[in-house]
Amino acid sequence: MSSISNKFKQTWHNEDYYQTLFFLLVVAAIIIFAGIGLRDPWPADEPRFVEVAREMVQSGNWFFPMRGGELYPDKPPVFMWSMAFFYWLTGSLKATFMLPNAIVSLVALFCCYDISVKLWNVKTARNVGLLLLIAPQFIIQAKAAQIDAMVAAWITIAMYGLLRHFFVKAHWGWYCFAWGFMGLGIITKGVGFLPALLLIPILVLHFTGKHRFEQQISWKLLLGPVIMLAVVACWLVPMLSIAESSHNPDFIAYKNNILFKQTGERYANSWGHIKPWYYFILSVIPAMWFPLYLVLFNKKFWQSTRQSAVIISLLSWIILTVVFFSFSPGKRGVYILPALPMMALIAGHFLTKHVWQAWVEKLLKGFTALLGVILLAASVMALFNVHALTKHVGNDTLPYAGFFALAAVIWLATFFKSYKKPALCGFGVALSLTWILYSLVGYSLLNPVRTPAKDVMLEVQQKLPPQGELGLTRFKEQFLLFSPISLTHFSYLADKQEQDRNAWLWMNEKDHRFILTTASSDIVCFDISKAIPLGKAHRRTWILLDRSAMLDTCQAPQNIHRYHLKINQPYS
Repeated sequence: MSSISNKFKQTWHNEDYYQTLFFLLVVAAIIIFAGIGLRDPWPADEPRFVEVAREMVQSGNWFFPMRGGELYPDKPPVFMWSMAFFYWLTGSLKATFMLPNAIVSLVALFCCYDISVKLWNVKTARNVGLLLLIAPQFIIQAKAAQIDAMVAAWITIAMYGLLRHFFVKAHWGWYCFAWGFMGLGIITKGVGFLPALLLIPILVLHFTGKHRFEQQISWKLLLGPVIMLAVVACWLVPMLSIAESSHNPDFIAYKNNILFKQTGERYANSWGHIKPWYYFILSVIPAMWFPLYLVLFNKKFWQSTRQSAVIISLLSWIILTVVFFSFSPGKRGVYILPALPMMALIAGHFLTKHVWQAWVEKLLKGFTALLGVILLAASVMALFNVHALTKHVGNDTLPYAGFFALAAVIWLATFFKSYKKPALCGFGVALSLTWILYSLVGYSLLNPVRTPAKDVMLEVQQKLPPQGELGLTRFKEQFLLFSPISLTHFSYLADKQEQDRNAWLWMNEKDHRFILTTASSDIVCFDISKAIPLGKAHRRTWILLDRSAMLDTCQAPQNIHRYHLKINQPYS
């Protein structure tokens, strides 16, 4: 441990440390920040989080996330707080909703770089950073407004603190720091405690005598969970206090849902995204962690791993994390994102001392050429409006021809230009340029395709009379976010036909009221043959119902739900 500490003191003041860090952060910032402000929030998750953030600022209610005036019970508020802060600061949602994940992803990259310097050297740290930027899942989430990138960043920071304490130099401050960020991760998305799993391989190594942690292991380990719970309490205690004192049944329901249904019940008995146990291993990691995991197919990796306590611990933690999520029946690819930065540490450490095997070099070069050919074919398909392409990008594919052609040039030129050079370098350069091209050009091309709700809401505004009022049923959050006018809905969480009954009751009370809904065969209380068609959006046909579409009678709803969303400032 002392040799590692001395090496750190020498390299910390080494000019290479700062030059390499500056290079990495500049490259990462260009890739990650490119395109911010050029697109709107895209379904499925982004419009929901952005709308919650907007309502936080407009209502002043920061402890209870709300969607259309109704409590949003699925997630703690930290991620929405971050977006609400930038919205409050600038007044623009479009310009800022992607900033929180972009910023915390740079912080996560710095943590991976800095801990690699402390554990090994600057060259290894550089390779770790570059590999993390090459991994598709890291960049995809850094450039999205989903909650997983932020919780992954908090977990990476926590891992940084634990690795400093256990493998650089015993430091209980860094140990407690790590647990503090676990607490922050929990109130971002419940799985923030995952770094605690690192203690399992560390304690096994210690008590089996394979690696002794004399100064790092003591009764003070118990301080960690206390720190974590204290951070969680900073949000939990006020939330519980407000919920109990308000006597508001919605607040009580939020409390029960967030504490029980969205934690243990969702993990053990998930009701969505049901996948087999091998989903992450066969369907996510091969594409989203490419090519980092290829080091695991090298015999030299396993030979060298036996001699490194830190690599054994990191690899064990990755396996435990993947296994943890694999046990839950509900799975999404982003769930295992927190393990990716540690995989970059492992791959970067190995590739600093060893080179890719010959078959891996051929695979990377072949993949580079194949992507170029596929993109060239897509360009030709775009010129002729081939159906296989139109179903993904809309009926007018001609504007995409140049985009695909330029992307093809990037990959094919890289293949021929760097044919005799290390394949990973060319692959990384081509991928980086493609990300930038996609952000600066692709965003603008895809934005109308991904946000058709904007056009629907503008058309509704034009069809409503000046005194008209709008109600929504069977909708998604983007219709709330992009609405230029105030509206009423009848509980997003209610049964669809229960929404219909509430909507009929609302319309029956007053003239000049209209309902925006989908043209579904199971609609009750309305005759959709008399509806005003609005076209298709988000794979559904949307219609506007006026009084002429109301049936003479309608069964009363079991519960009356009405939530009014007042648009003080339209989305911009």
